[in-house]
Amino acid sequence: MSDNFLPYGRQSIAEDDIEAVVDVLKSDWLTTGPAVSDFETAFRSATAAPHALACSNGTTALHLALAGLGIGEGDVCIVPAITFLATANAALFCGAEVVFCDVDADTGLMTQAHLEEALGRAGDRAAAVLPVHLAGQAVDMAAISSIARTAQLRVVEDACHALGTVHAGLPVGACHHSDAATFSFHPVKTIAAGEGGMVTTRDAVLAERIARLRSHGMERSPEHLERGADQPWWYEMQSLGWNYRLTDIQAALARSQLKRLDQFKRARQALAQRYDEALAELAPHILPIQRTPDTASCLHLYPVRIDFEAVGVTRAELMNALRQRGIGTQVHYIPLYKQPFYRQRYGQTALDGAERYYVRTLSLPLYAGLDADAPDRVVNALSEVLGL
Repeated sequence: MSDNFLPYGRQSIAEDDIEAVVDVLKSDWLTTGPAVSDFETAFRSATAAPHALACSNGTTALHLALAGLGIGEGDVCIVPAITFLATANAALFCGAEVVFCDVDADTGLMTQAHLEEALGRAGDRAAAVLPVHLAGQAVDMAAISSIARTAQLRVVEDACHALGTVHAGLPVGACHHSDAATFSFHPVKTIAAGEGGMVTTRDAVLAERIARLRSHGMERSPEHLERGADQPWWYEMQSLGWNYRLTDIQAALARSQLKRLDQFKRARQALAQRYDEALAELAPHILPIQRTPDTASCLHLYPVRIDFEAVGVTRAELMNALRQRGIGTQVHYIPLYKQPFYRQRYGQTALDGAERYYVRTLSLPLYAGLDADAPDRVVNALSEVLGL
């Protein structure tokens, strides 16, 4: 891959990040230790959440949140059709089933009306809803919570795209309208840990459960032991858990990156504005994703809506042509009900908003280290390929 190739997303690593990792490598801790605790403390501050629990990746964050809330066999989780596989898979890991929810065709987000419709299909087995803050846009959590609480649903925000986003004056992850929120630190996300995840919550009991579940279900705190409180080696497995811990190596990198969250957010917002301005020349054939109101987004992705039929080029043809010009793109996402596993499990499905969103969407390069003039290069290439 050439040096001037623009992927759709990538990490931005500074010398401070490297030094933070080297410091851990020289320390006494490589697995879960003080760097993890420091990262959790900093993340609580960044999200205004009372509790933040680090784990191995965004998928395990979702699994831990649902398991900690007691989601299990016989339950149904409502999941938007436009999201990554992990959002739905986490429900199945707990023994629950999934009902796919439609989304707005222009934002890709679950709305109150979509949740109400999905609840009608889920019936009295509905136990949880997992709204997804797609691309860093924010779902209207107050509206979702209103419906969810009336239906006695647990609410877990999939915020893996939305670290740094502020909606209605609240940071995503503060959990004022949910039981928990989950984050990912995969390299293409806003901050990187290599792999890593986090669960935030305002519920102290839930936080305690998650802390136990992420480490084999073990309990060491003397006040919670059935016996052996006077024996320093004693621990008890009081529930079935997993090894979902984050390492100090990963935590040191993520903590260092978190210090630059405001910088990353400003860079992404400036690039998005540059795209918005350049794409105005290609309207209405190419439009930016419709922005949600009352939201200061730290965009993880820059999706556009393209009328491929009108421009006379297929999405595959456009992606290949852009790649030949050194520009990477991606599709976020294929509706989950189209995946063979879910099609075989639940049958053939088609949701109108999800279908209309999917057939038009394409994610253009967006990451903090992208050159300021890159959006012009990308839009010029789009114009050239599409003859606009």
